[in-house]
This record gives sequence, structure tokens and C-alpha cells, in this order.
Amino acid sequence: MEKLKQELISLPKERIFEEFKKALEANKPSIFFEVLRKANILQVHFKEIYELIGSLQPNQYHPEGDSYNHTMIVVDKAVELTQEVGIRFACLVHDLGKSVTPKEMYPHHYGHDEKGVELVGNLSNRIGLPNLWKAYGKVSAKEHMKGGIFYRMSPSKQVQFIERVAKTKLGLEGLQIVVIADKCSTRNTNLEEISFANIGKQCLNEINGQLIKEKFPSLEGEKFKEQLHNERVSWIKKNMS
Repeated sequence: MEKLKQELISLPKERIFEEFKKALEANKPSIFFEVLRKANILQVHFKEIYELIGSLQPNQYHPEGDSYNHTMIVVDKAVELTQEVGIRFACLVHDLGKSVTPKEMYPHHYGHDEKGVELVGNLSNRIGLPNLWKAYGKVSAKEHMKGGIFYRMSPSKQVQFIERVAKTKLGLEGLQIVVIADKCSTRNTNLEEISFANIGKQCLNEINGQLIKEKFPSLEGEKFKEQLHNERVSWIKKNMS
């Protein structure tokens, strides 16, 4: 396989995508990446994943080792949680931003969530992934950290998070799968602490624009949005106390 490395560069995107898709559909996707790694060809098409190798993390949170090891465990965990391959992809790329952390910052990876968005786009474009997968992956990279601390946020931040994620293609339920795969991959985690989808959807359904129109018929524009937000914050305070 390693001797054929140069030939791999010329493979059409369609072929790469089909092989990648098969890997994510498998019962243990990490095998695909481990074989490529052992053959020294992982970096040919999956540079962003390859560069997670050696990216050190805080041991108390990640006893499994570097960001690459963590990512392999997470994508395998995703298989237990969803049949939707696009969401498995979102789990795979949630930590791509850690690949560009300067070594002097190790084991911390400040800002890796924001940095990961561009890297997800780069990987997706290079190997011709569906736009839906790319959209899933970008939300996963950007929002997974906030999803993991949802119950430690202020009510106002919780509402902002709910409103923002609910508008994305991945949605609250999809992101929750990513967060569960991330948090439960190597340690025991209280699922109630990272279960935000149901409470989020309930908040949005019960406190909606129609309700605000009925209660405050004269409000428009920014004042309408502000009142809607405030009503949702009050709902969260009442229902999550």
C-alpha cells in the first residue's frame, strides 16, 4: 500500500468518498484509519485526521492519549448511537481544530472549536463530501464544547445555544449525539448533564413567535426578538431549576 502512495493522489473524489462512506458505515470505522496509518498513507487524503497524531490532551480528561486516539474512540462510539452516516462523520471531525494547536500550548487546545470549522470545510471539499455532511461537521466542530457544558451555562447562554443550534442542519438531536460520543467515549458520564435536545425543543415549541404576538401585539423588530428571548430565558429558569 505504501509503495502505491503516489498513485493514490490521482484517485477521483468519487472513489475516495465511496471508500470513506463504507468505513463510516462499518461497525468499527477506526479500523479503516488505523490501516491507512500503519501503511503510512493516512495523510494522503485525510491530512487533518493524520495531524491529530501526537496532539497531546489533558490526561485527567483524556487518559486514552492524543487527539487522534480520542477521535478513533469517538467515531467508534458513534456507531452505537446512530445509523446516520453524516452524523458519524460529524463525530469524526468534532476535534479537527486540535490538529493546528501550537505544541507550546499542549496539552490545552484553546479555540480549537472555532479553528475546526475551516478544517472541516477543507477536508470536505478536498474529498468531495456531500454538502449536508460538511454542514453537520462544521456545526459539530463549532458547538460540541458548548454542548458539553450546557448545564453549566447561564439561562441566557443556554437559550442562545438552543436557538442557534436548532437552526442548523445538524440540529439539537444531532449535536447531542456528537456530545454523547465525545463525553462517553472513555469515561463514565451522567447523560442528564449532556442531554439538551428535549429541553431545547420543548422551550422553542412552547415559547414561540405566535405566543409573543398574542401577549405583546405592539412589539416589532428587535424589541420583539428581545422579548422572545427573555420569555425563553424565564421558561428555562422555571423548567431547569
